[in-house]
Amino acid sequence: MILEAVMLQVREGLEEEYEEAFRQASGIISSMRGYLSHELQRCLEVKGKYLLLVKWDTLEDHTIGFRGSAEYQEWKVLLHHFYDPFPIVEHFSKVEL
Repeated sequence: MILEAVMLQVREGLEEEYEEAFRQASGIISSMRGYLSHELQRCLEVKGKYLLLVKWDTLEDHTIGFRGSAEYQEWKVLLHHFYDPFPIVEHFSKVEL
């Protein structure tokens, strides 16, 4: 399992509109091959800041499967115009302790 983690900064004043667009976009990502789950967290200290966590079976399910899909183009149209600056996406694997 791979965890995609993205810190998102939404343009000021667009938070409610963004959250509604994200609700729509959730149906897109959850239909993708290799998708396991996702959650969007709103920051309590910084207005407009969010944390997106997505669990995928493999890195390629996200980087090739999702990002290379027609569905990703829909995702981009719904969400990418809200971000400033554009977010950095990072991937993590669990450390077994």
